Amino acid sequence: MTGTGSDPGTPAAPATPRTPGGPLRVALVGYGLAGSVFHAPLIAATEGLALDTVVTSNPERQEQARAEFGDGLRFAATPDDLWARADELDLIVIASPNKTHVPIATAALKAGLPVVVDKPLAGTAAEARELAALADERGLLLSVFQNRRWDNDFLTVRKLLAEGELGDAWRFESRFERWRPQPKGGWRESGDPAEIGGLLYDLGSHVVDQALVLFGSATSVYAESDIRRPGAETDDDTFIAITHENGVRSHLYVSATTAQLGPRFRVLGSQAGYVKYGLDPQEAALREGKRPTDTDEDWGVEPESLWGRVGAGESPLTGGGRPEPTLPGAYPEYYAAVAAALRDGGPNPVTAHEAAAALDVLEAARRSAAEGVVVSL
Repeated sequence: MTGTGSDPGTPAAPATPRTPGGPLRVALVGYGLAGSVFHAPLIAATEGLALDTVVTSNPERQEQARAEFGDGLRFAATPDDLWARADELDLIVIASPNKTHVPIATAALKAGLPVVVDKPLAGTAAEARELAALADERGLLLSVFQNRRWDNDFLTVRKLLAEGELGDAWRFESRFERWRPQPKGGWRESGDPAEIGGLLYDLGSHVVDQALVLFGSATSVYAESDIRRPGAETDDDTFIAITHENGVRSHLYVSATTAQLGPRFRVLGSQAGYVKYGLDPQEAALREGKRPTDTDEDWGVEPESLWGRVGAGESPLTGGGRPEPTLPGAYPEYYAAVAAALRDGGPNPVTAHEAAAALDVLEAARRSAAEGVVVSL
């Protein structure tokens, strides 16, 4: 009962690099957590891409970026500074706060530049579809950075389902849980709706996207969303239940208030189940300054002690089932696919239409939690 996500869409027209034979020049908007930990290192590690410009007015962040990527790196104070020299660039990557995604992506597309946007693409599915229509009209790539499609455990789940190891999938449980009893502050935890903060749109963007990729479109959504921590302004403990068109039910948990963490995945089928604890190691490696190009690193590989188990009739914690080798995580494949789409007209790795389908679910979840109803899609 596995399914597929949305139509990958029409391939982007191949880009014409400004330097014939040279790499595609990338401008990265934002150098906070997303820009410095994820996007900049992965762009720099991708053959055929070159990190040309970083947009940040913060002197400390400029120095941090220059120290890692060299004195040849250029800087801009605002995204508007890029449009006057759009002919010097081949791709804009937007890793700035959520509320800026739509206006900056719109300006970039109108300037004739392909765009990658960190998740969530927009605050609403309608805005995402408007961006998709603009990109289609201009014949430009618009891709969404859903890096957790290349998590090691998610790749392993896809493999098990594709090979029929579990039989027909019946229930999919996915948890992205943390124990952070004190709010950290910042726009991600802001209660201002304009900021598009909270876990529903942050970690929820990942778990919903993964569920739709695995099992296809949703027909109904139920959610529970709470603000648990003293001083917190937006949801920090949320549950989403999706009924998929093919009958699979997805139960998704995102939380900053989980004192005992559950399994990252529990997938139950007609023949067997798969249970996997622990997080993909790539984010931790990037935070520690490790890079996919390090020759002494087995990128995305985890130790055998963290492998999940496949079996039936007994808990994996009491020895039930067999160990299932976890496939290596592969974040670099996202930007490799973006480069191939721009150079050769290959498929967009994550389309705006797929992002809009996930936003349909997130909006339904927000309504369900607020009104205590099941929302049909």
